[in-house]
Amino acid sequence: MKIPLRAKPAADATASPIAAPPPRRRRRKEWMNRPERSTTAAIKFIVWVALRLGRRAARLLLYPICLYFVLFSRKPRRASALFLSKALGRTPGFGDLFRHYHVFAACLLDRVFFLNDQSDDFDIRVHGEDIVIDLMQRGEGCLLLGAHMGSFEAIRMLGHRQRDLRVSLVMYEENARKINSVLNAINPLLSMEVIGLGRPDSMLRVRERLDQGHFVGMLADRTLDGEEEVRLPFLGQPAGFALGPFQLAAMLKRPVVLMVGIYQGGRRYDVHFERIADFSDVPVQDRPGLVRWAAGRFADRLEQHALSSPYNWFNFYDFWK
Repeated sequence: MKIPLRAKPAADATASPIAAPPPRRRRRKEWMNRPERSTTAAIKFIVWVALRLGRRAARLLLYPICLYFVLFSRKPRRASALFLSKALGRTPGFGDLFRHYHVFAACLLDRVFFLNDQSDDFDIRVHGEDIVIDLMQRGEGCLLLGAHMGSFEAIRMLGHRQRDLRVSLVMYEENARKINSVLNAINPLLSMEVIGLGRPDSMLRVRERLDQGHFVGMLADRTLDGEEEVRLPFLGQPAGFALGPFQLAAMLKRPVVLMVGIYQGGRRYDVHFERIADFSDVPVQDRPGLVRWAAGRFADRLEQHALSSPYNWFNFYDFWK
């Protein structure tokens, strides 16, 4: 796929996307300062209820849990109200805030069943599956960019239909260790390989997995401290988006695909795959412009999904700061 270039070239837009040190000291990102509020014991209890008593029983627990967090998590509640006011075009009421938290909790709970190899219990609709099949047949791997929106775990359902699909995940692990440790213990054989961000060998491991034909997934809607970002329009106000994932794709000459798994209520998910850009055959001098263009397209498509499914937005901090 050839993508037209729209942006002006930037001299450093293909440099040091993952393991490079910060160019200068900046204020620590708000989302990185948020500790996990739950305890390992509480998470284990919910997982136990889910696996022993079933999804229906476990979902009953979500109501008091969500009510507690809506009432007592002041900053996340304020961030939820800010986002929903932009996405809905009106001031959100208590019901909107509760629904926002509940969709988030429901997606977290469903990770238990996906990891327990119960994907067949869900109604999954895949949009753009031909994109995945085409890339698998090429055997080159791709950067699979997601966001803190809906369920990234939904890709496991596609793995049931495409048995040769192999996925590795690049992520910042520090502020989700408790829940990830419990969930990954459910079925270690189904856990995705995780490549930690910012480590000396991160870039090497990403390259290795891409060379092996893996889909390397990362959540590209948040930026790390010191990471180069670009301010782009998002729901009527500029927000910072990382250039790193697109710089990485440019350096490694790989396609970039957006994936979002939208929770639609009940047992239904809509999984969307969309082509963002392809750096496979782009001249070096054209890469900086395409990097910024691809970041803009990613932000635009994410905005469209946020507008159509606002309660699936799981960045509970001021996204525009």
